[in-house]
Amino acid sequence: MKSRTSGGSTRGGQARETLRGWLLEGRWQPGDRLQPVALAEETGWSTTVVREALTHLAGEGLLTIQPNKGFFVPQLSLDELTWITELRCRTEELAVGLALERGDLAWESDLIAAHHRLTRTMPRDEADGAFGADWLEAHHAFHGTLIAACGVDKLCEIASNLNDATMLFRRWALPSKNSQRRDVAAEHQEILEAALARDVVLTQQLLRKHYESTLAHIAHAGLRGEATVAAEGRPRSGAIGSRQHERPQAAGEPR
Repeated sequence: MKSRTSGGSTRGGQARETLRGWLLEGRWQPGDRLQPVALAEETGWSTTVVREALTHLAGEGLLTIQPNKGFFVPQLSLDELTWITELRCRTEELAVGLALERGDLAWESDLIAAHHRLTRTMPRDEADGAFGADWLEAHHAFHGTLIAACGVDKLCEIASNLNDATMLFRRWALPSKNSQRRDVAAEHQEILEAALARDVVLTQQLLRKHYESTLAHIAHAGLRGEATVAAEGRPRSGAIGSRQHERPQAAGEPR
């Protein structure tokens, strides 16, 4: 996966990363419209920079574009998460297979370092219980480093986008006591050990189990605002509308 700071040295890159972060933090609700002029006034960026950043995020699947209406935070449904999870599993199964064949000692060192950072970073913000930005970055970096040695940039890009898409669902999942029974740290440890042992089949199996556990958790907990009115004003079963205004509370560890 690409680093969160990739492309962040330019104004356009900074705008993309900032808006991506705000999306994943749950600043806007599914179905909300994002207006380039208002964002430009708030941030001090030009309208052109904001519009280009929003268009880029739409290309990654984090926003949708409605003709003659503009940019919207996408509606979420469990059916969509199911196919996102399957696509993520298949993409990373291929990528990690190549990475374990091609990865050198430097890659192993990077992977161990990424895992160490993940284990030493506090998952949640003590103030509100939401996942902290530092942990989310460390989590993204671990999974990105795992497949980085595959040598196929497009696979890493797709995996990164699917990771972000899953985070949108995690942000809008209902709280669940089941999250306390899942040992995500142990799952990461098992994936690390299998990868360092160059056991392709086991690593692929553990990744799939890892991601499907998140799907099962969210499906069991449910999504906030299911079957509410979509942004267009039409009922949509299994979707999250834009009529809620409470801060999203994440449930369980994100995958």
